[in-house]
Amino acid sequence: MSSNRIELRFAGTGGQGLILAAKMLAEVLVAAGRKVAQSQTYEPTSRGGYCNADLVVAGVEVDYPLATALDGLVLLDTLAIAPSWSLLKPGARVLADTRLCPEVPAGEFRVLHLPLTRTAIELGSERVANIVALGALAALCGLCERDALARTVRAEAPRSFVDLNLDALAAGWGLAQAADAVA
Repeated sequence: MSSNRIELRFAGTGGQGLILAAKMLAEVLVAAGRKVAQSQTYEPTSRGGYCNADLVVAGVEVDYPLATALDGLVLLDTLAIAPSWSLLKPGARVLADTRLCPEVPAGEFRVLHLPLTRTAIELGSERVANIVALGALAALCGLCERDALARTVRAEAPRSFVDLNLDALAAGWGLAQAADAVA
């Protein structure tokens, strides 16, 4: 990853673990020497309302901490399309869940539909779709090393779900590698 500013968003609904996924990625990037600002937006309902978690990453101090031009977007619900779409840069990568976001508007960016929630369900719990998405985004955008991300997932995941989360991370990384090979 270059020293230039890069902006990322995990978007969906409350309860999907979007903020946790962004926090994990931020920790890995900070440990690698990057400067990171993290912010989130969510509706007052605790589950089901719109939610996003943004990261602004740079090699130098982040001069403005809010995302204004997204380089990468993960979509885990159609509710997240409208608030995110106008922020996409030309050439941005959009990872849309095949089940929850089967159709997205056209634009000057690369949309990749991945079975993020279906993969999580196959692993045993839809609740790890955020970690599947985290692995896919990190791999597709070349954000960090998989081992570094796995160490952070191991440290941050609830103890009884560490193995499931590590499996989800590996599955997301694998989805991205398979999709990149086809592209």
